[in-house]
Amino acid sequence: MLLFVFRRVVGAVPVLWVIATVVFFLVRFVPGGPFDHERTLPESVKAQLNAHYGLDRPLAAQYGQYLLNLLRGDLGPSYKYPGWAVNELVWERAQVSLELGFWGLLVAVGLGIPAGALAAMRPGSWLDRGLTGLATLGICVPTFVLGPLLVLAFALKLGWFHALGWGGAGDRVLPALALGLAFAAPVARLTRGSVLEVRSQDYMRTARAKGLGESRVYFVHGLRNALVPVVTYLGPAAAGLVSGSFVIESMFNIPGLGKLFVSSAFNREYTMICGTVLFYAVALLALNIAVDVLMVWLNPRARAGDK
Repeated sequence: MLLFVFRRVVGAVPVLWVIATVVFFLVRFVPGGPFDHERTLPESVKAQLNAHYGLDRPLAAQYGQYLLNLLRGDLGPSYKYPGWAVNELVWERAQVSLELGFWGLLVAVGLGIPAGALAAMRPGSWLDRGLTGLATLGICVPTFVLGPLLVLAFALKLGWFHALGWGGAGDRVLPALALGLAFAAPVARLTRGSVLEVRSQDYMRTARAKGLGESRVYFVHGLRNALVPVVTYLGPAAAGLVSGSFVIESMFNIPGLGKLFVSSAFNREYTMICGTVLFYAVALLALNIAVDVLMVWLNPRARAGDK
């Protein structure tokens, strides 16, 4: 297993290098610079700022210094917040975004898998049709529509939660639901289809022939193997949760990394843009590696095929 994880980590290094390189050159080819504000600075002041941050050097020299800094784990200084390093600002905001993503993923898995498993227990019944209909509705409703509906119902009408902010534990509920329900729907449909597929497998009939109870056959033998496609989906779902948090953070005024990325793009802050993109890339690659490890644990044949 350690060798399996090591190969995945080594394979992620070239991907991170390509992402870092593409982002570095893209942000510098965009018109404007980090010191082009609405209030125009004198050319002498702008030249001093460019010299201080090394932006007056040739682009190849800037790229080489950028890669050297990345090898040391240094994302560079912030242009908008003097005296602050990008590492500090990204990590401070990333903790909020990671927590939001965790709660959203928990909602997606905690609601989607039980709903799909219950629907597959009695295919064609009213329970199956009702849960499948709700899952279809959840797929069709985007987060920027679901979020305001949740705020209207549970914050403005019932007054159970706050509409904005990230203070107490109650402030996590509505953003996590808005983010997670959109992914709980495909998880439920995927779980239902996978469970229906494994019900007719030979090992399920063998387990029943041994005299095992139906609940044990269903949940222990069937559901574990049915979760393999669901776990495969969790990698892209994690990417969707991260990108979806941009909208949710703006909607609920959450001080996360998504808002920081948007503001840095408007301000053309090179180091902050590169730092946030690299953080998202590392987080997504780590989640994909975790999904691969979980896949091997659920299906040991995947490990044999990877050797």
